[in-house]
Amino acid sequence: MHPQSDDFALFGLPQRFAQERSEIDARWKELQRQAHPDRHAQHGPAAQRVALQWSVRINEAYQRLKDPLKRAAYLCELQGAPIGAEDNTAMPADFLMQQMQWREALDEAQDGAAVQALDAEVRRARQQALQRCGELIDGAQDFAAAAGQVRALMFIERFARDIDRRLEHLGQ
Repeated sequence: MHPQSDDFALFGLPQRFAQERSEIDARWKELQRQAHPDRHAQHGPAAQRVALQWSVRINEAYQRLKDPLKRAAYLCELQGAPIGAEDNTAMPADFLMQQMQWREALDEAQDGAAVQALDAEVRRARQQALQRCGELIDGAQDFAAAAGQVRALMFIERFARDIDRRLEHLGQ
C-alpha cells in the first residue's frame, strides 16, 4: 500500500466505473484486516498510529468506491474533469424542466401512493443516469460529459432524499 495511490490502486481494482460491489466489499475487509491497529500493537504506539491512519485512508477510499455516484465523480476528477458542482450548476433545459415537474408533483402529492409512484420514476431516472455515466466513462472515455452527468445525478439524489423525507412524514 502506498499513501499516494489512488483509491482503485489501493483496492487493487481497475480504474473504471463498472465495479462489482461484492469485490469492493471483500477487498475493503481484507485491507482493514491488514491495517487494523491491533495487528500492530507489538510494534509500539507509532506503528499503531500509522495503522490507524491507513485504516482511515482505506475507509475514505471505500466510501468513494462503493457509491456509484461518488465513484463516477472520483473517476472524472482523476481524469482532469472536476465536477465543480458548487460553481457549475448549468444543466440542459429539458433536465431542468423535468426537475421542476418532479418538484411540482411532490408538492401536489396528497397521499403515499402518489409519492411512491414519483419515487419509482425518480429511481428509474437515477438508474438511467448511472448507466449513462458508465457509458461515458468506461465506453466513450468522455470525462467532461460524464462530469455533467454526475452533476445531474447529484440533483436527482438530492430530490430522492426529499422524496424519502416526504415518505417518512407520511409514515411510509
